Amino acid sequence: MKIIRIILYPLVPVYGGIIRIRNWFFDKMIFKTQKVDASVIAVGNITVGGSGKTPLVIYLSIMLKSEGKKVGVLSRGYGRKSKGYVLVSKGEQVLTSVDICGDEIYQTVLECGVPAAVCENRVIGAGKLIKEAVVDTLVLDDAFQHRWIERDVNLLICEQRFLLNGSFMNQKLLPSGIMREPFNSIKRSDAVIINRKFSGREEIPVNLSKYFSNKRIFTAYYVSVGFVDVRKKLSYGLREFEGQKSLVVSGVANPVSFINALKQTNVDTTNQIIFRDHKYYTLKEVQRIRKEFYSTNSHSVLTTEKDAVKLSKYSRELDDIDIYYLKINIMMDEPESFRRFILERIAQ
Repeated sequence: MKIIRIILYPLVPVYGGIIRIRNWFFDKMIFKTQKVDASVIAVGNITVGGSGKTPLVIYLSIMLKSEGKKVGVLSRGYGRKSKGYVLVSKGEQVLTSVDICGDEIYQTVLECGVPAAVCENRVIGAGKLIKEAVVDTLVLDDAFQHRWIERDVNLLICEQRFLLNGSFMNQKLLPSGIMREPFNSIKRSDAVIINRKFSGREEIPVNLSKYFSNKRIFTAYYVSVGFVDVRKKLSYGLREFEGQKSLVVSGVANPVSFINALKQTNVDTTNQIIFRDHKYYTLKEVQRIRKEFYSTNSHSVLTTEKDAVKLSKYSRELDDIDIYYLKINIMMDEPESFRRFILERIAQ
């Protein structure tokens, strides 16, 4: 993979040029943003996956719901087996399958119980969701680069480890690096959330500090809540799996944080199956999980919540295997300050 990224390096200026031209068109209002009939909070990042967008969307949705807002969530529905507008929920129940809408929005609906929809065209999707579900506050998932909708709050979430890792390829644009946009795009954000996940708080590197000057910065972190039985939905404490030999299954962008979280609970993570992000599970992968589970004499299968929503449809094929997901929540270091900031911005 490293060799491929080096080979593709000459394409980085081409990609960067396209991004700059596109953003210039929006800045000069040649490409025009459209206002929708709701307050809009956009959540996004400047890297490919793993920053914590979905946990932040869930956090925001629950917070806004508790404030009496009629909140809805709109996503593109990455990895779904459908096209066009799909209403995922009106708030009471899920109206479609994870294959049709995508794993992230499916997980969000299960967690928050809020109206949600997916649509490639966010302007069309927003209009339909606002009308069908009577939404007054809209959270746009993965929308930092999607500039067609006017937003009241533009939130950018960055993984702290990414900011600290100044290696040559890490902080480079696609296709060689993992950056969707250059650092100077941070200026478009109204606030930056630095997600330190399970690490302690670190200072922003000096060479990057200029991009964050005059920005409202919040820090967030992950908390492991417990383990949940995928089939029975029963919850268990973190220490109930201590020392247990488990098969770790992951299909997320950055499995390192997930595995480190398991290690903190003293789970034996020696046996692992790591799939690519947004893995679409078929019977082939299920049979591989079964084979690895029995060949390693594992006590259980431990996976992420995002993977669990997709594996749950194979309950019959995995009925002789205990499968649990690690429940992880994102928390703000200054929750009240963050709450006031969001409410004040949408009130304006």
